[in-house]
Amino acid sequence: MRTFFSSDYSKEPQSKAIIPQSWLQVERGKLTKLERQSPSSAEPLIKVPEPRIVPFYKPIDYVEVLAKIHEELESCAPSEKSNLYLLQYQVFKGLGEVKLMRRSLQAAWIIGSSIHERLVFGAWLKYEKRGEKIIHDLLSACGKCAKDYGVVDIASEYPVVKVSSCPDVINNSSPSSVSFLIGDEKIICNRIKMAGLSAPFHAMLIGCFMESSIEEIDLSHSNISISGLRAISDFTITGNLTELHPSLLLEILVFANRFCCERLKDECDRKLASLVSSREDAIELMEFALEHNSPVLAASCLQVFLHELPDSLNDALVVDLLSRLDRQKRGIAVGFASFSLYSLLAEVALDSDPSSDRAVSFLKQLISSAENSHQKMLALHQLGCVRFFRKEYEKAEKLFEAAMNEGHVYSVVGVARISNIKGNKLSSYEKISSVISSCTPLGWMYQERSLYCDEDKRWDDLQKATELDPTLTYPYMYRAASLMRKRDAESALAEINRVIGFKLALDCLELRCCFYLSLEDYQSAICDIQTILTLSPNYRMFEGKLAAYQLHKLVREHVEDMTTADCWLQLYDKWSSVDDIGSLSVIYQMLESDTAKGILYFRQSLLLLRLNCPEAAMRSLQLAREHASSEPERLVYEGWILYDIGHCEEGLKKAEESISLQRSFEAFFLKAYALADSSQYPSCSSTIISLLEEALKCPSDRLRKGQALNNLGSVYVDCENRDAAYDCYISALKIRHTRAHQGLARVHFLRHDKNAAYAEMTKLIENSKNNASAYEKRSEYCERDLTKADLDMVTLLDPLRVYPYRYRAAVLMDNQQQKEAIAELSRAIAFKADLHLLHLRAAFHEDIGDVVGALRDCRAALSVDPNHQEMLQLHSRVNSHEP
Repeated sequence: MRTFFSSDYSKEPQSKAIIPQSWLQVERGKLTKLERQSPSSAEPLIKVPEPRIVPFYKPIDYVEVLAKIHEELESCAPSEKSNLYLLQYQVFKGLGEVKLMRRSLQAAWIIGSSIHERLVFGAWLKYEKRGEKIIHDLLSACGKCAKDYGVVDIASEYPVVKVSSCPDVINNSSPSSVSFLIGDEKIICNRIKMAGLSAPFHAMLIGCFMESSIEEIDLSHSNISISGLRAISDFTITGNLTELHPSLLLEILVFANRFCCERLKDECDRKLASLVSSREDAIELMEFALEHNSPVLAASCLQVFLHELPDSLNDALVVDLLSRLDRQKRGIAVGFASFSLYSLLAEVALDSDPSSDRAVSFLKQLISSAENSHQKMLALHQLGCVRFFRKEYEKAEKLFEAAMNEGHVYSVVGVARISNIKGNKLSSYEKISSVISSCTPLGWMYQERSLYCDEDKRWDDLQKATELDPTLTYPYMYRAASLMRKRDAESALAEINRVIGFKLALDCLELRCCFYLSLEDYQSAICDIQTILTLSPNYRMFEGKLAAYQLHKLVREHVEDMTTADCWLQLYDKWSSVDDIGSLSVIYQMLESDTAKGILYFRQSLLLLRLNCPEAAMRSLQLAREHASSEPERLVYEGWILYDIGHCEEGLKKAEESISLQRSFEAFFLKAYALADSSQYPSCSSTIISLLEEALKCPSDRLRKGQALNNLGSVYVDCENRDAAYDCYISALKIRHTRAHQGLARVHFLRHDKNAAYAEMTKLIENSKNNASAYEKRSEYCERDLTKADLDMVTLLDPLRVYPYRYRAAVLMDNQQQKEAIAELSRAIAFKADLHLLHLRAAFHEDIGDVVGALRDCRAALSVDPNHQEMLQLHSRVNSHEP
């Protein structure tokens, strides 16, 4: 075999000729087939790293926590709501629910009772939405006001300081004016006006002090210049400070602070706040604001730091300043939003480098800012994780133990891991076993205990982990790697494919790629590498030692090049067989050479949506817009972007604008799709039909025309024109649009031919690589025993699909097996926060008279979707029965 690594391998940064796995000693052509290796020499190829300790809040019963948050939100003071929404965000983050996380932050921002909370959560949302400038611009161009988390006029958010005036009673001996001496210079001021500055000036000028009876007072040692004093004198008359140099404003503010001139200080504070225009200004003025208790200025400086996240945290001065605030200075800088601020800063730091010094600094501040056990346990756990990543095991262990003492059971993972590192494997096993016996068992518990077992027990624990939480990737990876070490490549690939079939995890794709490389199946290996690069262009493989794009270059040397025509044929074949990952790989390869990139990125976005990768899909859609070859094409992609973020009407307008410039398949298809989604009127069906017919008249490839025919068939079915629907589906199947089998099955069923419907769905199952949804649909066309078998297969193929759990639970409930029905739903709820599962379980609890359980599930479900009408009605009904 020829040399695998080319000479430019040495150019890869940070690699320094590192050989990531011993089997990959390819720079000298040492890669050999797995069959020619002994099991021991093959082991490094299939090494699976221990599951990462995640720095998230992971309660034992997240449903209970969400229900409690919802209950408290109904009755707490407005000032407490933002912190509750922050806790809700942290629960959803632990569950990996990205949309729900963002919605919780949005709620915290809207409900924020102080400028500091709105600044923090606005900056957090802006940070979460980084890279969405195109969306913002599109919404603005459509006249839609996108949520703006931009710069706020801080001064307007603070009430103007009003000082109660002292009686203007002058001693008979007090002159009407007073002269203040500053060195050799003198300024004459109105005594009464100057006395109104503060209580100390009132006592001095018209009170019982001796200065009240003299005409000249020396202020030379008061750290005020003649210019400053003149400005103060003008302020006593006009109530405003004119345009002054910042240094003079600083001088006046110090003077006002010294002599308790609150109104003057407030005016200086506001003026200075308006002058903060850069990070350098903010750093310098924040120090001053903290020293002289100037909240408006401090908030303006903080806004600059937050608005520039994450870049501002690359500035050592900013990090140092924010890391050394004591309780009093935190109060000046961020009011009562200290925990929220450091939660944000810690998250940004962890995202950038989870073992950095700044992560440590911010998490220390987070611990110091914690006000309740939930906040404290999370802060302690997160700092424990950072210490662990830095290999500071003694400190990490104490932090994990402290987090456990506060109630965060998941922190036992850190304690066990450190105990094992110290050589006490039995202690680690016992710690996790103790948790399993004392809590409701969860998948992660058995996964963690498996690390401290012998091989046989490890398999048992990993099987239990998968049973309790099939979304955990480590058990599949470990089992697959073990099978590969035993030279059972077929079983190993089947095992890793189980998880990749429903969860496109990068580490699983990487492991499968390694399997293919060891088998010298370079075509399959490059398919996985190209999928990885599609999902994460900067991904690094082999524990971060090698960039995926570099490995791609090396493996390409072993794969035969394909022409553009070959690629289109292969894409057509894989798309027709519902091989979404294979289709992604082909598109990636075509993008490397094909000039018409817009349509390819668009196809890529469609596949990524099907694979439940919405963020990557939106990135591809934006790239499609960027690479559009014409104005009409660009308008279509803009329409899809608007449609995908929930703006159907705006997407519709983009389609119409595109059609007005040039009739095209994609423009008509978009218009039909958006119209169907935005209108509930049956009269629209004829319009949608005509639009799809117009689309089919325009040039396009068979992949898209098959989709249009399929959609047209669906519209005809809704209009009860079954013959026309049948014709559409048959036409789609003739050009190998495999999913049309599902539509045809529906037509057969509506014609009361259930057997034909079942047979049609069987064809879809046989011809589809990804067929969980086909099994689910086929279950509707068979008897109960076969239905159960199909739905069990769905759960095996894709445990995240909720319908099978709901169906099985409903059957059990019909059979008066209430306990088993609730257990079936609980099985899925344990790893998936799904509204429909919670709704059904709440209804079951209500049915058996468990008001507490029903109310808990209602509240948790309303945390997932606060506006779900059926859930609101059930909650109201159950709530009325609460004791």
